[in-house]
Amino acid sequence: MFDVYITKAGKYLPNDPVSNDEMESYLGLINDAASKARRIILRNNKITSRHYAVDKNGKSTHNNAELTQLAITQLYDNHFSTKDMQLLSCGTSTPDNFLPSHAAMVHGLLGNQSVELNSSTGVCCAGMNSLKFGYLSVKSGNTQNAVCTGSERVSTWMMADKYEHEVDNLKNLEEQPIIAFKKDFLRWMLSDGAGAVLLENAPRPDGISLKIEWMDAYSYAHELEACMYAGGDKLEDGSIKPWSDYHPDEWLNESVFSIKQDVKLLDEHILVKGAESMASALKKNNVTSSQIDYFLPHVSSHYFVTGLKKSLEENGVGVADDKWFMNLARVGNVGSASIYLALEELFNSGQLKKGQKILLSVPESGRFSFAYAYLTVC
Repeated sequence: MFDVYITKAGKYLPNDPVSNDEMESYLGLINDAASKARRIILRNNKITSRHYAVDKNGKSTHNNAELTQLAITQLYDNHFSTKDMQLLSCGTSTPDNFLPSHAAMVHGLLGNQSVELNSSTGVCCAGMNSLKFGYLSVKSGNTQNAVCTGSERVSTWMMADKYEHEVDNLKNLEEQPIIAFKKDFLRWMLSDGAGAVLLENAPRPDGISLKIEWMDAYSYAHELEACMYAGGDKLEDGSIKPWSDYHPDEWLNESVFSIKQDVKLLDEHILVKGAESMASALKKNNVTSSQIDYFLPHVSSHYFVTGLKKSLEENGVGVADDKWFMNLARVGNVGSASIYLALEELFNSGQLKKGQKILLSVPESGRFSFAYAYLTVC
């Protein structure tokens, strides 16, 4: 078994930052009316800017595969080029198409040579799953290096025109033409971007590298129903009716493909299970929270920060405030890419010192999954 090191980190955030007041000029107005929920949601999540891969006319500037490919180019230097790549592992919640896989589409853009591919799906943990696949490949000696990514291009999923058929259908039924909060909520939470890391079986002789000590993941789908979902809708028994079981007219009339989140379920379980799983991961690997120098939690909204700190303290794994490292306010919630964007910023900040320990923490509200990685600066 080989040691595994993160030796480079890159990112790509499309176009200029978008302020809170500009959001609806990009995403559009549903039923020609400003969202009543927007200001409340933004006040709670405390995101002040984000990036969209669309212009103000709603025209796409990049697809997901292109964002990912552009982040990967940031990994190239005199030591590593696209021709050296042996494994490409890509995670996303929002692939450009059902088939072929996201990794295959990225590989097509790279145009380098035959490599092993892995595509990880899901929600925010998709990025960590892609990292773990690369980690296990290099650790086992299957490959000497791996490029791992997390990316999202969600803006086009949230454009106002995606909901107009549902609004028109509600009018025809003489109901209020207002989309459900579970759909409107996420329009003000999510944004676009991509992050990438290079894994190798030896650290760089110059600069810093991050040794991956361990990775652990936990799912609670065996006891909790889906909280965040797309391509279907939830039935009264908590199951998800898939898009393929709907009549094509219903796809538009009910916005079946929109991303939805059960906010009540989220508030009830995300912090409890997050603290429980983090306590389990640290105990399993004989690490205490006092051994963490930098804590990088992917948090979808600053609304959860105070509650997360309290839950971690109650589970005996509280982390001092000065060890938290977050960039949510500046780059937004970019789903599976968020942990890559935070790690890239810290990695290239110039403030890391050899011997320091970093804990990555990623929750996923899809059906409540949590992933962790413990790193040593070397």
